Amino acid sequence: MGNLIPVASDNEKNIAVLTHLGGTVFTLLPALFVWLWKKDESPFIGRHAREALNFQITLLIGYVISSILVYILIGFLLAGFLWLANLVLCVLAAITASKGEEYRYPFTLRLIN
Repeated sequence: MGNLIPVASDNEKNIAVLTHLGGTVFTLLPALFVWLWKKDESPFIGRHAREALNFQITLLIGYVISSILVYILIGFLLAGFLWLANLVLCVLAAITASKGEEYRYPFTLRLIN
């Protein structure tokens, strides 16, 4: 038999979903707290929280850049795009997590391993 991946419990799936959705309102705080709290206890939650944390850090860097670019008026467009991308991608990640599957955010710096 090949390597079997353990099935995530409903509780693990719910925590992963809330971790992703929490990023739409509270930026990186939910992912950071969940990752620090559950990374050793549940590999499924740890992977999702780490992925969400990396995505939110990437967004934070993008928001800093857009705040600088506001002075040449392009920053407003970039900030709007980042906000929309955060909303859409976090919802997609939450849906994937609710199915017990892995999700990788596109265009994300993988700073936390």
